Amino acid sequence: MGLKGYIAKRITYSAVLVLFVITLNFIIFMLMPGDPTQAFMPPPGAGAPAGQEYQEWVDKLKQLWGLADPLHIRFAKTLKNLLTWDFGKTIIGRKVVAREMMKKIPYTLWLIGSATVLSAVIGIILGVYSAANRGGKTDTSMVLTSLFFYSVPVFWLGMIFIYAFSLQLGWLPPGGARPSEWVGERVPIPFTVSSDPSALSLNLQLVINPSEALNFISGYIHHAILPVTTLVIFTYAGYLLLTRATMLDALTEDYVITARAKGVSERTVLFKHTLKNASLPLITSVALSFGFLLSGAILTETIYNYPGLGRWIWYAILNRDYPVLMPTFYVIGLCVIAANFIADLLYGIIDPRIKYG
Repeated sequence: MGLKGYIAKRITYSAVLVLFVITLNFIIFMLMPGDPTQAFMPPPGAGAPAGQEYQEWVDKLKQLWGLADPLHIRFAKTLKNLLTWDFGKTIIGRKVVAREMMKKIPYTLWLIGSATVLSAVIGIILGVYSAANRGGKTDTSMVLTSLFFYSVPVFWLGMIFIYAFSLQLGWLPPGGARPSEWVGERVPIPFTVSSDPSALSLNLQLVINPSEALNFISGYIHHAILPVTTLVIFTYAGYLLLTRATMLDALTEDYVITARAKGVSERTVLFKHTLKNASLPLITSVALSFGFLLSGAILTETIYNYPGLGRWIWYAILNRDYPVLMPTFYVIGLCVIAANFIADLLYGIIDPRIKYG
């Protein structure tokens, strides 16, 4: 079987996995304890009627949210809505879920994506040098430091950073995604799009405002420094330890000894020869990290009041807003399936010994 046949087979498997994710997602939310309608109904005697009339109110809410339908009907509606990306409306505020999700995805991609790239690069580089100095002071200090930061609760680390760098030193903002003064016309406009009506065809012209673009980018970077630093310090340790473990196995191979005997520089031996052959577990780890990007960092986004998917998921859990949670977990599942698919293709590019079959 060639590459095309392998891709076709993986696409088929991925389609089956998507149906499995939808089914599991539906079962989980059906088995969750509690009735979401109770969270929005005043108790009997406190503004709501008692007895039969109170139950009628509850039944009307269930009919409004589709909770009164038989189980198979609800599953069919769920399957149709998720496959067509018609996620419905939130219980809190009755907002369109897909529209709200698209507003929050860029913030999470910017925050978690930056942290994932930085932590992977830092962790892999430090892991290579840690393995190269196995048993030495450098190796011991790197491993102990990474284990310490990996064991520290991320919310505690975030609160320490807010207290030190925001409240005490005043260097960085304590939260938010952009400056609070960016309201209405005070928001920097990095570029404008205009058209040329005199041309035979409608031509769009993109005009970049350098000063405004610099203010726009720096404003978001300034507010992302603390949460990104928190996530990098918490997550780089996993990449360091995994890189170190895979490198230690590869450094004992014959091709490494041969390269060193030929006089190849140590940096080339470590990064071009050893790391390349030890990178398959790292590809899986990095791919899964990017697959879970849209899950957000719930604790970090909540601590820093960051308007991403993580904080949105947290408030949806508190309010039992199932129309938010179900499609969010579904989209996360799709991202993980896509990340695994890409990782499988990269295996053959990185290691020619792997054959698609």
